[in-house]
Amino acid sequence: MADIATRPAGLRLRPSEHRTLLLIGDLIASILALVGAVYSWLGYSWYNLIASGVSPEKALRVFPNLKIPFWFYLMPIIWLMLLIELYDPHNASSRRRTLRGVAIAAFVGFVGYSLVFITNREPTSLPRIGVGSFLLLGSLLTLIWRFIYIRLYKTTGMTRRVLVVGAGKAGKTLVQVYKKLGTPPFRLIGFVDDDQNKIGQVVEDFPVLGASNDLLRIVESARISDVVVAIMGEMRGSTFQTILDIQESGIEVTRMPTIYEEMIGRVPIHHLESDWIIRSFVDEARANGFYELGKRFLDILGGLLFGAFFLLVSPLIALSTLIDSGLPILYTQKRLGKSGREFRIYKFRTMWQNAEADGQARLAVENDPRITRVGRFLRKTRLDELPQFINVLRGDMSLVGPRAERRELVEGFQKKIPFYRARLLVRPGLTGWAQINYGYAASVEDTVVKLEYDLYYIKHRNLSMDFSILLRTVGTVLRSRGR
Repeated sequence: MADIATRPAGLRLRPSEHRTLLLIGDLIASILALVGAVYSWLGYSWYNLIASGVSPEKALRVFPNLKIPFWFYLMPIIWLMLLIELYDPHNASSRRRTLRGVAIAAFVGFVGYSLVFITNREPTSLPRIGVGSFLLLGSLLTLIWRFIYIRLYKTTGMTRRVLVVGAGKAGKTLVQVYKKLGTPPFRLIGFVDDDQNKIGQVVEDFPVLGASNDLLRIVESARISDVVVAIMGEMRGSTFQTILDIQESGIEVTRMPTIYEEMIGRVPIHHLESDWIIRSFVDEARANGFYELGKRFLDILGGLLFGAFFLLVSPLIALSTLIDSGLPILYTQKRLGKSGREFRIYKFRTMWQNAEADGQARLAVENDPRITRVGRFLRKTRLDELPQFINVLRGDMSLVGPRAERRELVEGFQKKIPFYRARLLVRPGLTGWAQINYGYAASVEDTVVKLEYDLYYIKHRNLSMDFSILLRTVGTVLRSRGR
């Protein structure tokens, strides 16, 4: 059972503020690594000059002519991009995931530079000692900073002491999610509920401390810093007034769907009011014209890059598919796009011919027997989706968005899952928030989870989030974690 220890609320940081803190710390670490790398390169150059017989005086005259290429000063930015996976709160709070993430970033940076160095060995290029020093120092300093952050996060990051108003279905759902988190972003103290049968009882391992008329007393005695309102239906006038009173006293009041989104990056579709779509996507999250223009520019640029890569690898993929399972190489299918408009999607074929001979639409499942040997590799690396650059350039799809589905599946799911058709408010994407955070959707329950991710993306979408998703997709492809 959770305890009611009394201690000061301390500094309260939300997930977005934690990410900002991580970004600042990583930037400082990478700048220090850059300075150390420059000094390492200069020291290495000095040593070589002296070793070749040049006098120290002449070496000093040579040093002003040693020019560091401009791109090297961009290394801190490149390093932050390589660390993109570690800005996820669950990864950032784990030592094991942090160590793995930094190691992968250093390896990808090393491989990337090696390819550039092999193909372009100009005299003005920075020697390997500079990049090697940066990667070594960057990894070391980043790990030191991140481990300090994890220590602080686990000892003081949970100083947000949270009380949940409402021990019903919404409150239980919130606590169930909370208990699954490896390192929660706050300390949950218990519930307040007006059901007399629940007062003094334990719900989901947390006590019901009293009724709403005891809220002020409980907040003070338990040193509560945040109150989460998990009442989805009608609220008593006295309860509403009490919540306003504690908010005026400096306690932060948050609705259950909001803190649910903060914790796991999903929208709780089973705990939303009927007008949620109007408030979230019409009043609050309407995309502005600059975002749409920037997104379209990113789509065209990405579509052209995908197209060039497609032309390079398509002969090999075509030959492999032909040997493995014959023709056809490409696969087309009608899918629903923005506003329910139908379009024809293009993919490399990954299933055996006539995989749906009965004409019934089915979701792909893990270890699906309909998938060919080559198709399994294409799906894991997501190479099967390369031809979709045609759809991106045509405007049927975007680089980032919900997965495009068939009309039959959409019509079936919208009868079973609330708000399902809201996915069609934006263009579907090659990748998306749901795709990088969740695996197979082999059932209605899995589809509900993926929809929660999709709606979170639609509500919070911006160019920064799109770019982050694209970078994380690269990591997914490199680790062959596609579906």
